Amino acid sequence: MKIFVRERVRANEGAKKPRYRVVAVQGEGLTMKVKRIRKCELNQLAKITGAEIVYLERDGKNAEGKQG
Repeated sequence: MKIFVRERVRANEGAKKPRYRVVAVQGEGLTMKVKRIRKCELNQLAKITGAEIVYLERDGKNAEGKQG
């Protein structure tokens, strides 16, 4: 099983907001009910389910597609 996540644009280090957004889950047996999640929560899910966490690269563009 794999959990694909990416870092959120507006969640900076130390902002006390969830930094990661779940993009997709491959495999069966896990249903994600959240859009945003903290790294410690991701690690706990991966440990319990045996899933691998895949961190997706950002392209350096913001929501409008402009270089930011």
